[in-house]
Amino acid sequence: MEERSLRVYQQKTFFSKLGTTISKLFIPTQIGFNGVMISVKRNNLLKAYEALNEINKEDKTKKESLEKKYEDTFALYLESIDKYIMDSIYKKVRNGNASHFEQEALSKYYTITNLKEKYYLEYKYRKQKYLMELDYENVKTSGKEKSVQKFNNFYIEKMDILYKGILKNYSVQLVDNVKTSASDKIDIYDKIFETVEEYVLNILTLKIKLPQNKIEKEIIVEYDKYAKFLAGKPDAIDILEKKLIILALSRKLFTHSVPLITAEQCYEQLLNEARSEFVHAKNDTKSKKAYKMLLTIIEEYNVNLLSTKIYWEKSKDKEEFKKFWEDLKKTDTAKNKELKREILFLKNDLKKISLEPERYKLVITAYKNRLVELGAMKKVKDKSETQYGKFENKKAKIKGTKDNKEVKENDKVVKEEKVTAKKRGRPRKNG
Repeated sequence: MEERSLRVYQQKTFFSKLGTTISKLFIPTQIGFNGVMISVKRNNLLKAYEALNEINKEDKTKKESLEKKYEDTFALYLESIDKYIMDSIYKKVRNGNASHFEQEALSKYYTITNLKEKYYLEYKYRKQKYLMELDYENVKTSGKEKSVQKFNNFYIEKMDILYKGILKNYSVQLVDNVKTSASDKIDIYDKIFETVEEYVLNILTLKIKLPQNKIEKEIIVEYDKYAKFLAGKPDAIDILEKKLIILALSRKLFTHSVPLITAEQCYEQLLNEARSEFVHAKNDTKSKKAYKMLLTIIEEYNVNLLSTKIYWEKSKDKEEFKKFWEDLKKTDTAKNKELKREILFLKNDLKKISLEPERYKLVITAYKNRLVELGAMKKVKDKSETQYGKFENKKAKIKGTKDNKEVKENDKVVKEEKVTAKKRGRPRKNG
């Protein structure tokens, strides 16, 4: 016979709910004591944030009071998340029963903590950002739409401030030629691109989804260009194109945090990467793709950045760019517009890299060959002429005017003279 059992369902009362909540407090997980404390601190923070936004700006005394309350609640909120990581996630990782997400979370936490001694500002901004990201994921997984909507405005506004702080710190490091070495600068360039891309993926995407945020059309256009790289596996040239779009977005999203001088150095770094890809391409297809990307970067660098540059360190550079800009405008009305622009871009870039011939040896050769193909430069044969004939291409192939025999005969005469010279000496005495 089939055995059946009855389940007794107890109606939830105030005391049963309280008992369930208390039992959760002793579980060292996301829904335990630390989770409850984070929720309490978050609610206090959001109340302080809303009160600050609603206050009349003219009431300075009350505004200062609310600002202090907001800063205090924000500090307590971050402390509660920090405590959750150390009390819950750390213990689970140590005991070997943590999930992959929790292991990764703790790893990122310690990576950020290691920045404290050497890069304190970056550590400060990145830690705040990371703690908020962890809690935001928690809020989203809770499934409470009202909580998510309430948290979104604060989260976006605070993240904007933190990302600006991180990027401004990188910009300052780039300018500091004393403390920042050349190799460190390359790392900073990568960090700038990575940080802006991170912002685009996590914050700009969220802004676009929310109807209350008004996004400029130019930013939407650039974002749509970037979005095509989200699917598939990009190659080295695609990564360069993606970086170029990210840099264009940074000029619109972080005008003050990524100032003109920083953007200029980032463009120059992209140019170097594109030049390298062009001369080291393994086949014609990749070479053509890299060359096309190189021309695009040169154009955007000159049109979008240098044309807006006001302060120039050297007046000579400013005058040279003015001349280049006038020549570029003339190409707009030319018959072969694309060809004229290509020649102009190559010649202008060739002039710059020729100042460092050893560093850009391969690039200079590639540029000259391309200009010869375009008919903008003539190739001069490497010839030299001696009394014996003409030498070509450093292979010392002698082409005598009469014949090579004449040279050989002359060689024999020299050898004979040397032999007779050795035999000369004191005459022997007779008898």
